[in-house]
Amino acid sequence: MSHQIKTLEEALGVKLFRRLSRALLLTEPGQSYLPAVRDALDMLAATTQRLTQQDETGILTVSALPSLASIWLVPRLNRFLEANPDIQVRLDASEQLVDFQTGDVDVGIRYGRGDYPGLHTERLMTEDIFPVCAPSLPTPDRPLTRPEDLRHHTLLHDDLRLDWRMWLMAAGVEGVDPTRGLTFNASDIVIRAAIEGQGVALGRSALAADALADGRLIKPFDVILPAGFAYYFVCAEADVERPKVRAFRDWLFSDLARGKAPGSAAPTALSRVP
Repeated sequence: MSHQIKTLEEALGVKLFRRLSRALLLTEPGQSYLPAVRDALDMLAATTQRLTQQDETGILTVSALPSLASIWLVPRLNRFLEANPDIQVRLDASEQLVDFQTGDVDVGIRYGRGDYPGLHTERLMTEDIFPVCAPSLPTPDRPLTRPEDLRHHTLLHDDLRLDWRMWLMAAGVEGVDPTRGLTFNASDIVIRAAIEGQGVALGRSALAADALADGRLIKPFDVILPAGFAYYFVCAEADVERPKVRAFRDWLFSDLARGKAPGSAAPTALSRVP
């Protein structure tokens, strides 16, 4: 401390303190200098506090696939905002992987195998695949009591037509062309088409669960195909304990644990195909 005081006095060209044997007393220049120093320190402390609070509140940018964002995340974001009124959410719905080190995205929900080197990664929810349709679609003339009945209905696809082929093989179904039907370029549009009665879609558990819960969709068959991928919460390793990041992470997992979010519980009374 004495060295720092000496350096300051040399820089100012005046004596700020009188040195006694066991104490330091302010000189007259020191007394006149004190209010300005006190004001500067108070301003620094206030600015530091504001910066800290901005990390606790402010804008949280979340990256997620458009399908998951529109069907799964958006309907339940109000619960997060009610629990964290000082945090604003900016949702970046995109297929592109973001760079958490250099970009402005704070957290992400990624779909894959969980191999994201250099990132803090936690599995959020697994996913199952199974046919879904509108309750009005099966009729006495065109039932959906057996998987073989799919030959009489329109199949709904996203761009990955392999899903229907895999499910039909797992169910032991022959005589159903897995390539015919309507194709859409997004999974959420496939679910919307199924709700509108345009055909039978392969529902993904996270995307179909809300519509199943409120009766807009039904599962006509018992066969479930576990997906090879899952959804993961990711962020930069250095950011995991930032208050707003931790708040969002904790809310996601607690919401899933309470069973409020789709995909948090496995379907019941269904046959899972390993």
